[in-house]
Amino acid sequence: MKQKLSIALFSDSALPILNGVSVSIAALIEEFRRQGHSVHLFTSGYPRYKETDPNTHRFYSAITPFAPDYPFAFPPFAPFLREFCEAKFDIVHTHTPFTVGCIGLAWAKLQEIPIVSTYHTQYDKYTHYVPIIPKKIVRRIIARHTTRYYNSVDHVLTPSHSSLRWLEKHKVVTPLTIVPTGVPPARQLNRSECRARLKIDPNDSVLLYAGRIATEKNLELIFQAFKIVIEKEKHAQLLIVGDGPANKKYLELARSLGVGDCVKFVGFVPRENLDPFYAAADVFVFPSMTETQGLVVAEAMSYGLPPVVVRYGGAGEQVEDNVNGFLCANDPAEMASDILNLLSDNRTYKRLASEAIQTAERLSIPDMAANILTVYREVIRGHTTRHR
Repeated sequence: MKQKLSIALFSDSALPILNGVSVSIAALIEEFRRQGHSVHLFTSGYPRYKETDPNTHRFYSAITPFAPDYPFAFPPFAPFLREFCEAKFDIVHTHTPFTVGCIGLAWAKLQEIPIVSTYHTQYDKYTHYVPIIPKKIVRRIIARHTTRYYNSVDHVLTPSHSSLRWLEKHKVVTPLTIVPTGVPPARQLNRSECRARLKIDPNDSVLLYAGRIATEKNLELIFQAFKIVIEKEKHAQLLIVGDGPANKKYLELARSLGVGDCVKFVGFVPRENLDPFYAAADVFVFPSMTETQGLVVAEAMSYGLPPVVVRYGGAGEQVEDNVNGFLCANDPAEMASDILNLLSDNRTYKRLASEAIQTAERLSIPDMAANILTVYREVIRGHTTRHR
């Protein structure tokens, strides 16, 4: 029997914040514990959130105006160091190169514990959140820091070839391994019941977007494509599930394009309540070009939703064009054409839906955990050998 490990995870982002990073961390913790490993999570505090996990350690934090959805951890961190040292971890795994990730790196070095880090996000695509400083300078600073950070750990995990190429391009020489994020199996939900609960007409064609409502998600593309779609598909509607700093901007865009009658901004939905939307929809649309993987795309595919995804970035790596979904250019007409193809051609729809389910089944959470544990054990062995 393989040794059970004591694992410390560090992340600036964790539930109740809802994004791909926090969802993947939660799934990883659950699977590791199911296998008998001990897991502690060190993360930022969240306003008015009542912690339920005894092994989650939340640093003092504050909300900042330039990123109101993400609490910023601040000192003192030392009160938590004692708990970290007493736990005698076998491995540290950070999920960010910033504040909390830097704490994890420093504490791992202090205790001579091997450290792995996951590169989840193309951070240089988020420079618009940094005020005053020119974006070009911010991108350069982020790239240099990111390279330095990932060259300071023992091994780097990343979910896609797209993100791996970024790391290699920026001279990260630490060993790299691609481990796609796993998705839970689809729940057995009745489509008609889900539609009735969500007040969706049985005859409507439903396009679904789930994710943050933010500038970097390129949501303009969806609304412009949808304007073309409803000119030919009168009973189509678009559901936007999520919240974020650009919510007002996109409400106004939907209104100005004349599609407001057919668009519903659902707002924030907890992850455990998202599945009925997948079950009720017909097509999943995802326009972002800044993702390293796009976890919601795989989740949608698990429900047999053929996705229409912009081909640039990591979100489309699990999508094979005209096999399990469509990959389109960053062009409203092309996205609209792919959507209408799915809505008008039942044979194509069924073929892509079936392949989408099979693709999602290959992205299981146990497989993700097994691949990460393999890296952990290799890193631990290498660290032990070096320190004999």
